[in-house]
Amino acid sequence: MYTKKLTLFLVLSLFLFSQCKKDEMAGTGTNPNTGSGGGSNPVTNTGLPTIVPTGNEKYLNEDSDYIFDQEVLHTFELIIPEDDLAILDADPAAEEYVEGMLIFEGDTISPVGVRYKGSIGAYVNCLSGGDFANPSGFKTCTKLSMKVKINWEGRAEKFYKLKKLQFHSQNNDASQLHDRLGYWLFRKMGVPGPRAVHAKLMINSNYSGLFSLVEQVDGHFVKYNFDDDEGNLYKEVWPLNMNGNAHNKQTYLDGLKTNEDENPSVDIIKNFAESIANAPQENIPNIIQQSMDIDEIMSYIAVDRTIRHDDGPFHWYCNGNNGCSSHNFYWYEEPTSEELHLIPWDLDNAFDNIIFQANPVTPIADAWGESSNNCEPFSHGFWGLQQWSAKCDKLTGGWTTFTQEFEDKKAALINGPMSETQTDELLDAWSEQIHEATIEAADTHNDAISLSEWENAVQNLKSQLNFARDN
Repeated sequence: MYTKKLTLFLVLSLFLFSQCKKDEMAGTGTNPNTGSGGGSNPVTNTGLPTIVPTGNEKYLNEDSDYIFDQEVLHTFELIIPEDDLAILDADPAAEEYVEGMLIFEGDTISPVGVRYKGSIGAYVNCLSGGDFANPSGFKTCTKLSMKVKINWEGRAEKFYKLKKLQFHSQNNDASQLHDRLGYWLFRKMGVPGPRAVHAKLMINSNYSGLFSLVEQVDGHFVKYNFDDDEGNLYKEVWPLNMNGNAHNKQTYLDGLKTNEDENPSVDIIKNFAESIANAPQENIPNIIQQSMDIDEIMSYIAVDRTIRHDDGPFHWYCNGNNGCSSHNFYWYEEPTSEELHLIPWDLDNAFDNIIFQANPVTPIADAWGESSNNCEPFSHGFWGLQQWSAKCDKLTGGWTTFTQEFEDKKAALINGPMSETQTDELLDAWSEQIHEATIEAADTHNDAISLSEWENAVQNLKSQLNFARDN
C-alpha cells in the first residue's frame, strides 16, 4: 500500500514531468520548486509547493474576458494528491476543500482549494446514497461539478481577475448547451448574468471531460456589470416570505455574499420588502418602478419563462412545516440609486419543459400571471411534489401586472437573440467547438455521453426553441 508521502511524490513527479513538457513547448511555465527570486518555495502541510508569482504571469495581467472568450475552448488541469482526491470522492456532498494545483497555459497556481459543488440536482445518479433528495455516499460518476478557489488561504493574487472557477458537469444536460445558451440569452437581453463557456478539465493528467465554465457571481461579477459596485449581493434570499412579510435582518445577512463591513446594512432590500408587504395590491407596481428597472426585470422574466427555467426563482418548492421558497437566483442592490437587480443562476435544467414536462421535479404548474389552488400549496408533476404559485408572492404578483411590457420583451427576445437564425448559427458554432472534446470524453469514459446521443440532444434543443417561439 502506498503511503501518503509516496503518493504525493508520485503526483508531484507526474506534475513536474508534464510541466517540463509545457515549458519546452511554451517557455512560460512556472517551476514549482523556485519562486520569483529563484530560491526554493515553501511547501504546504499537504506537501504542495507554494508558488510565488513573479508578477509577469499572463494570469496576473489580463482580464476575465480572456477566460470567457466565446471563440476559444480552454483546457485546465488540476493536480490533486491522490489521498486528498480520495477524500473528495468518498463524500462529494460534504463539499469540503482539499489543496491542489491549477495549471493553465504554462502557468501554475499553487496551492488552490478544490472541492465538488452543487445542490441536489448536481448529484442525482452520481452518488452511492439512495435518497436523491439528501445526497450522500461516494462518487459514482466520472464527472461532478467542481469549484477551484484561487484565493485559497488568503492569496491576494487573482486568476485573470477571478477569485474562483466553477466547472459545471452538465450531467443533466445531454446537449451540453443549456448553461451557455441560457446565460447568453439573458445577457443579450440586457440582464446582468454570469458569462459561460465550455472548458476541458484534466485531473492528475487524466481527461475528466467537457464542462461548462460558469462565472462566479461575486464581487468581481458586480464590478464587471455595475458602475455602482459597492453594494450588497445576496444569494437565494427572496425579499418576502410566502406569508407576504419581510424577513428578519439575520435572514438577509445570512444570504449576503459581499460587503465586508463589520456591521453591514441590509436596509435597502429590507425596506423594499417592507414597502411591498405593507402596500395595498394596487400600489405595488409603483413601488416596483421606484426600485427596479422595468425593462430589465421584464427582460429577465421573458427569458426565464420562454426557456422554462423551472428550477429558478418562480418555482416555489414546499417542504411541509418549513413552508415554501424558491432558489437559484441572486440579488444585487446598487447603493446610490437603491435599485435592485435579479440575477439568474443554475440553468442546466432550463429548456427541458418547453414542449412537455421532461423533468419530473422542476415543472411549474402555472403560466405566467396565473395561479392555482387559491394560493395554497398543491401537488404537481409526475411525482406530485408540493409547490406554490409564484403569482401569490406579492412581488411576483406585482410584476405580472406589467402585461404589455412583458409581451414586448418576449417579442424582442423571439425576434432578436432567440430568433432561429441567431440561435442556430450560435449552436452550430459552439457544437463545432466542442465536437472533438465530446468524442474524446466518450472514448475515454464509459459513462460519458455518446456522440449520437449528444447530436440528437442538440437537435432536440433546436426543436424546443422552435416550439418556444410559436407558443
